[in-house]
Amino acid sequence: MEQEVLVVGANGRVGRASVQAFLDAGWKVRAFVRSGSADRVRSGVTVFEGDAFDAQAVAASAEGVDVIVNALNPPYERWATDVPRITESILHAAKASQATVILPGNVYNYGEGMPLRLREDTPHAPTTRKGTLREEMEDAYRKAATEGVRTIVVRAGDYIEQQETGNWFDSYISNKVHKGVVTYPGPLDRVHSWAFLPDFARAMVELAEVRSTLDDFETFGFPGFSVTGAELISAIETAVGHPLKAKTFPWPIIRMMSVFSAPMREVIEMRYLWDVPHGVDGSKLERALPGFRATEFNVAIGDALGEQGAATGTAYRRGALKMKAETQ
Repeated sequence: MEQEVLVVGANGRVGRASVQAFLDAGWKVRAFVRSGSADRVRSGVTVFEGDAFDAQAVAASAEGVDVIVNALNPPYERWATDVPRITESILHAAKASQATVILPGNVYNYGEGMPLRLREDTPHAPTTRKGTLREEMEDAYRKAATEGVRTIVVRAGDYIEQQETGNWFDSYISNKVHKGVVTYPGPLDRVHSWAFLPDFARAMVELAEVRSTLDDFETFGFPGFSVTGAELISAIETAVGHPLKAKTFPWPIIRMMSVFSAPMREVIEMRYLWDVPHGVDGSKLERALPGFRATEFNVAIGDALGEQGAATGTAYRRGALKMKAETQ
Protein backbone atom coordinates (compact mmCIF):
# COMPACT_ATOMS: atom_id res chain seq x y z
CA MET A 1 0.00 0.00 0.00
CA GLU A 2 1.36 3.41 -0.97
CA GLN A 3 2.36 5.55 1.98
CA GLU A 4 1.75 9.28 2.26
CA VAL A 5 3.56 12.04 4.11
CA LEU A 6 2.66 15.65 4.92
CA VAL A 7 5.61 18.04 5.06
CA VAL A 8 4.67 21.14 7.03
CA GLY A 9 6.95 23.98 6.01
CA ALA A 10 7.78 22.36 2.68
CA ASN A 11 9.49 25.45 1.24
CA GLY A 12 12.12 25.68 3.98
CA ARG A 13 15.51 24.00 3.79
CA VAL A 14 14.55 20.84 5.70
CA GLY A 15 11.09 20.84 4.16
CA ARG A 16 12.38 21.02 0.61
CA ALA A 17 14.89 18.22 1.22
CA SER A 18 12.21 16.11 2.90
CA VAL A 19 9.83 16.49 -0.02
CA GLN A 20 12.53 15.34 -2.43
CA ALA A 21 13.64 12.40 -0.28
CA PHE A 22 10.12 11.05 0.24
CA LEU A 23 9.33 11.41 -3.46
CA ASP A 24 12.55 9.59 -4.35
CA ALA A 25 11.50 6.76 -2.01
CA GLY A 26 8.14 6.38 -3.76
CA TRP A 27 5.91 8.05 -1.18
CA LYS A 28 2.95 10.25 -2.00
CA VAL A 29 3.75 13.72 -0.70
CA ARG A 30 1.61 16.58 0.55
CA ALA A 31 3.07 19.99 1.28
CA PHE A 32 1.68 22.56 3.72
CA VAL A 33 3.01 26.04 2.92
CA ARG A 34 2.08 29.60 3.70
CA SER A 35 -0.53 31.27 1.53
CA GLY A 36 0.80 32.55 -1.77
CA SER A 37 3.84 30.27 -1.92
CA ALA A 38 2.42 27.18 -3.62
CA ASP A 39 4.30 27.97 -6.82
CA ARG A 40 7.60 27.30 -5.03
CA VAL A 41 6.73 23.65 -4.37
CA ARG A 42 8.09 21.20 -6.89
CA SER A 43 5.76 19.23 -9.18
CA GLY A 44 4.28 15.91 -8.17
CA VAL A 45 3.19 17.18 -4.75
CA THR A 46 -0.30 17.92 -3.41
CA VAL A 47 -0.14 21.42 -1.98
CA PHE A 48 -2.13 22.95 0.88
CA GLU A 49 -1.77 26.64 1.63
CA GLY A 50 -2.55 28.16 4.99
CA ASP A 51 -1.36 29.37 8.37
CA ALA A 52 0.63 26.83 10.38
CA PHE A 53 -0.78 28.37 13.56
CA ASP A 54 -4.25 27.28 12.42
CA ALA A 55 -4.43 23.82 14.00
CA GLN A 56 -7.63 22.96 12.16
CA ALA A 57 -6.11 23.82 8.78
CA VAL A 58 -3.03 21.70 9.45
CA ALA A 59 -5.19 18.82 10.66
CA ALA A 60 -7.33 19.00 7.51
CA SER A 61 -4.24 18.80 5.32
CA ALA A 62 -3.00 15.77 7.32
CA GLU A 63 -6.18 13.71 7.06
CA GLY A 64 -5.28 10.16 6.07
CA VAL A 65 -1.48 10.59 5.98
CA ASP A 66 0.91 8.14 7.60
CA VAL A 67 3.64 10.59 8.60
CA ILE A 68 3.92 14.31 9.33
CA VAL A 69 7.30 16.03 9.04
CA ASN A 70 7.48 19.18 11.12
CA ALA A 71 9.95 21.15 9.00
CA LEU A 72 8.93 24.56 10.30
CA ASN A 73 11.72 26.67 11.77
CA PRO A 74 10.79 30.30 12.44
CA PRO A 75 13.48 32.96 12.85
CA TYR A 76 15.35 32.73 16.15
CA GLU A 77 13.82 35.90 17.53
CA ARG A 78 10.31 34.43 17.11
CA TRP A 79 10.94 31.05 18.68
CA ALA A 80 9.46 31.94 22.07
CA THR A 81 6.10 32.89 20.54
CA ASP A 82 5.99 30.68 17.43
CA VAL A 83 7.42 27.31 18.44
CA PRO A 84 4.73 26.48 21.06
CA ARG A 85 1.98 27.39 18.60
CA ILE A 86 3.53 25.28 15.84
CA THR A 87 3.89 22.38 18.27
CA GLU A 88 0.23 22.66 19.19
CA SER A 89 -0.82 22.57 15.53
CA ILE A 90 1.36 19.58 14.66
CA LEU A 91 0.25 17.58 17.69
CA HIS A 92 -3.41 18.35 16.97
CA ALA A 93 -2.96 17.12 13.39
CA ALA A 94 -1.09 14.00 14.53
CA LYS A 95 -3.79 13.08 17.03
CA ALA A 96 -6.53 13.57 14.46
CA SER A 97 -4.79 11.59 11.72
CA GLN A 98 -2.94 9.08 13.94
CA ALA A 99 0.17 9.91 11.93
CA THR A 100 3.74 9.56 13.17
CA VAL A 101 5.55 12.88 13.59
CA ILE A 102 9.16 13.25 12.46
CA LEU A 103 10.89 16.15 14.15
CA PRO A 104 14.32 17.45 13.05
CA GLY A 105 16.29 18.07 16.23
CA ASN A 106 19.48 19.96 16.98
CA VAL A 107 22.22 19.92 19.61
CA TYR A 108 21.03 22.98 21.55
CA ASN A 109 19.46 20.75 24.22
CA TYR A 110 22.87 19.64 25.53
CA GLY A 111 24.09 23.10 26.47
CA GLU A 112 27.52 24.64 26.74
CA GLY A 113 28.82 21.86 28.98
CA MET A 114 28.17 19.15 26.40
CA PRO A 115 30.71 16.33 25.96
CA LEU A 116 32.56 15.57 22.74
CA ARG A 117 30.25 12.67 21.77
CA LEU A 118 26.53 13.38 21.95
CA ARG A 119 24.42 10.27 22.38
CA GLU A 120 20.70 9.73 22.84
CA ASP A 121 21.30 9.13 26.56
CA THR A 122 23.56 12.17 27.04
CA PRO A 123 21.86 14.37 29.68
CA HIS A 124 20.16 17.48 28.38
CA ALA A 125 21.28 20.65 30.13
CA PRO A 126 20.43 23.65 27.91
CA THR A 127 22.26 26.85 28.79
CA THR A 128 20.59 29.18 26.28
CA ARG A 129 17.06 30.44 25.81
CA LYS A 130 16.77 28.63 22.48
CA GLY A 131 18.07 25.40 24.00
CA THR A 132 15.41 25.63 26.70
CA LEU A 133 12.72 26.25 24.08
CA ARG A 134 13.84 23.19 22.12
CA GLU A 135 13.78 21.10 25.29
CA GLU A 136 10.25 22.30 26.10
CA MET A 137 9.14 21.47 22.57
CA GLU A 138 10.52 17.94 22.74
CA ASP A 139 8.95 17.49 26.18
CA ALA A 140 5.56 18.30 24.61
CA TYR A 141 6.05 15.53 22.03
CA ARG A 142 7.30 13.17 24.74
CA LYS A 143 4.16 13.83 26.75
CA ALA A 144 2.00 13.35 23.66
CA ALA A 145 3.51 9.88 23.26
CA THR A 146 1.55 8.85 26.35
CA GLU A 147 -1.58 9.97 24.50
CA GLY A 148 -0.91 7.88 21.40
CA VAL A 149 1.19 10.19 19.24
CA ARG A 150 4.33 8.52 17.90
CA THR A 151 7.26 10.92 17.41
CA ILE A 152 10.73 10.35 15.96
CA VAL A 153 13.34 13.03 16.71
CA VAL A 154 16.35 12.99 14.39
CA ARG A 155 19.13 15.12 15.90
CA ALA A 156 21.94 16.67 13.88
CA GLY A 157 24.39 19.57 13.82
CA ASP A 158 24.61 22.36 11.24
CA TYR A 159 23.53 21.60 7.68
CA ILE A 160 25.58 21.45 4.52
CA GLU A 161 23.32 21.43 1.49
CA GLN A 162 23.16 21.75 -2.26
CA GLN A 163 21.23 25.01 -2.35
CA GLU A 164 22.01 28.39 -0.86
CA THR A 165 19.54 29.02 1.97
CA GLY A 166 21.35 31.32 4.36
CA ASN A 167 22.97 28.71 6.59
CA TRP A 168 26.44 28.96 8.15
CA PHE A 169 28.16 27.02 5.39
CA ASP A 170 26.88 28.91 2.37
CA SER A 171 26.39 32.38 3.87
CA TYR A 172 29.53 32.80 5.95
CA ILE A 173 32.08 30.03 5.59
CA SER A 174 32.17 29.46 1.84
CA ASN A 175 30.47 32.55 0.42
CA LYS A 176 33.81 34.08 -0.67
CA VAL A 177 35.49 30.92 -1.88
CA HIS A 178 35.37 32.26 -5.44
CA LYS A 179 37.58 35.11 -4.17
CA GLY A 180 40.07 32.70 -2.61
CA VAL A 181 38.83 33.24 0.96
CA VAL A 182 37.13 31.02 3.52
CA THR A 183 35.80 32.40 6.82
CA TYR A 184 35.46 30.17 9.88
CA PRO A 185 33.48 31.10 13.03
CA GLY A 186 35.63 29.33 15.61
CA PRO A 187 39.08 27.93 16.45
CA LEU A 188 40.28 25.67 13.64
CA ASP A 189 41.19 22.82 16.01
CA ARG A 190 37.69 22.32 17.50
CA VAL A 191 35.40 19.54 16.27
CA HIS A 192 32.03 20.74 14.96
CA SER A 193 29.05 18.65 13.89
CA TRP A 194 27.71 18.89 10.32
CA ALA A 195 24.98 17.03 8.45
CA PHE A 196 24.68 16.78 4.66
CA LEU A 197 21.02 17.70 4.28
CA PRO A 198 20.10 15.21 1.51
CA ASP A 199 21.49 12.39 3.69
CA PHE A 200 19.64 13.69 6.74
CA ALA A 201 16.37 13.72 4.78
CA ARG A 202 16.98 10.17 3.50
CA ALA A 203 17.49 9.01 7.08
CA MET A 204 14.14 10.53 8.06
CA VAL A 205 12.46 8.61 5.24
CA GLU A 206 14.06 5.32 6.21
CA LEU A 207 13.09 5.80 9.86
CA ALA A 208 9.54 6.54 8.73
CA GLU A 209 9.53 3.22 6.91
CA VAL A 210 10.44 1.28 10.08
CA ARG A 211 8.31 3.38 12.43
CA SER A 212 6.15 0.41 13.46
CA THR A 213 9.21 -1.17 15.11
CA LEU A 214 9.97 1.89 17.22
CA ASP A 215 8.75 3.12 20.59
CA ASP A 216 6.17 5.89 20.70
CA PHE A 217 8.89 8.47 21.40
CA GLU A 218 12.30 7.80 19.89
CA THR A 219 15.37 9.96 19.36
CA PHE A 220 18.17 9.22 16.92
CA GLY A 221 21.46 11.01 16.47
CA PHE A 222 22.44 11.65 12.87
CA PRO A 223 26.25 11.53 12.85
CA GLY A 224 27.01 13.40 9.64
CA PHE A 225 30.56 14.75 9.78
CA SER A 226 32.39 15.57 13.00
CA VAL A 227 35.34 17.58 11.73
CA THR A 228 37.58 20.41 12.84
CA GLY A 229 37.57 23.75 11.11
CA ALA A 230 40.93 22.85 9.57
CA GLU A 231 39.51 19.62 8.15
CA LEU A 232 36.51 21.43 6.69
CA ILE A 233 38.71 24.05 5.05
CA SER A 234 40.96 21.32 3.65
CA ALA A 235 37.93 19.63 2.07
CA ILE A 236 36.83 22.94 0.55
CA GLU A 237 40.33 23.46 -0.85
CA THR A 238 40.21 19.98 -2.37
CA ALA A 239 36.88 20.81 -3.99
CA VAL A 240 38.04 24.08 -5.53
CA GLY A 241 41.47 22.74 -6.44
CA HIS A 242 43.68 25.38 -4.80
CA PRO A 243 44.65 26.78 -1.37
CA LEU A 244 42.42 29.33 0.32
CA LYS A 245 43.11 32.13 2.77
CA ALA A 246 41.39 31.40 6.08
CA LYS A 247 39.89 34.38 7.89
CA THR A 248 38.26 34.58 11.30
CA PHE A 249 34.61 35.45 11.71
CA PRO A 250 34.03 39.07 12.85
CA TRP A 251 32.44 38.27 16.20
CA PRO A 252 33.29 41.70 17.72
CA ILE A 253 31.31 43.40 14.94
CA ILE A 254 28.40 40.98 15.41
CA ARG A 255 28.43 41.74 19.15
CA MET A 256 28.26 45.47 18.48
CA MET A 257 25.42 44.95 16.02
CA SER A 258 23.57 42.85 18.59
CA VAL A 259 22.95 45.96 20.68
CA PHE A 260 20.48 47.10 18.03
CA SER A 261 19.66 43.86 16.20
CA ALA A 262 17.58 41.05 17.67
CA PRO A 263 18.77 38.48 15.06
CA MET A 264 22.39 39.28 15.89
CA ARG A 265 21.70 38.81 19.61
CA GLU A 266 20.35 35.37 18.80
CA VAL A 267 23.48 34.51 16.83
CA ILE A 268 25.74 35.68 19.67
CA GLU A 269 23.87 33.45 22.12
CA MET A 270 24.86 30.35 20.12
CA ARG A 271 28.53 31.25 19.65
CA TYR A 272 29.58 28.53 22.09
CA LEU A 273 28.78 25.90 19.44
CA TRP A 274 31.96 26.95 17.61
CA ASP A 275 34.12 26.91 20.73
CA VAL A 276 32.93 23.68 22.41
CA PRO A 277 34.03 20.52 20.54
CA HIS A 278 31.12 18.20 19.78
CA GLY A 279 29.96 15.48 17.43
CA VAL A 280 26.77 13.44 17.17
CA ASP A 281 27.03 9.69 17.79
CA GLY A 282 25.22 7.61 15.16
CA SER A 283 25.39 4.13 16.72
CA LYS A 284 21.67 3.87 17.41
CA LEU A 285 20.78 5.07 13.92
CA GLU A 286 23.15 2.50 12.42
CA ARG A 287 21.43 -0.27 14.38
CA ALA A 288 18.01 0.88 13.21
CA LEU A 289 19.10 1.43 9.58
CA PRO A 290 21.97 -1.01 8.94
CA GLY A 291 21.75 -0.49 5.17
CA PHE A 292 21.95 3.31 5.27
CA ARG A 293 24.92 4.72 3.40
CA ALA A 294 25.92 8.35 3.88
CA THR A 295 27.60 10.51 1.26
CA GLU A 296 31.37 10.66 1.61
CA PHE A 297 32.59 13.90 3.21
CA ASN A 298 34.55 15.28 0.27
CA VAL A 299 31.74 14.45 -2.14
CA ALA A 300 29.22 16.28 0.04
CA ILE A 301 31.44 19.35 0.17
CA GLY A 302 31.99 19.19 -3.59
CA ASP A 303 28.27 18.91 -4.25
CA ALA A 304 27.46 21.85 -2.01
CA LEU A 305 30.15 24.01 -3.56
CA GLY A 306 29.14 22.86 -7.03
CA GLU A 307 25.71 24.40 -6.54
CA GLN A 308 27.23 27.61 -5.20
CA GLY A 309 29.63 27.66 -8.12
CA ALA A 310 26.74 27.41 -10.55
CA ALA A 311 25.13 30.39 -8.84
CA THR A 312 28.29 32.51 -8.89
CA GLY A 313 29.69 31.42 -12.22
CA THR A 314 32.65 29.74 -10.53
CA ALA A 315 33.69 26.30 -11.72
CA TYR A 316 34.41 23.72 -9.00
CA ARG A 317 35.73 20.21 -9.52
CA ARG A 318 32.47 18.57 -8.51
CA GLY A 319 32.55 15.81 -11.12
CA ALA A 320 36.16 14.95 -10.33
CA LEU A 321 35.32 14.52 -6.67
CA LYS A 322 32.44 12.19 -7.46
CA MET A 323 34.62 10.09 -9.75
CA LYS A 324 37.30 9.89 -7.07
CA ALA A 325 34.76 8.71 -4.48
CA GLU A 326 33.34 6.07 -6.81
CA THR A 327 36.78 4.54 -7.43
CA GLN A 328 37.78 4.29 -3.76
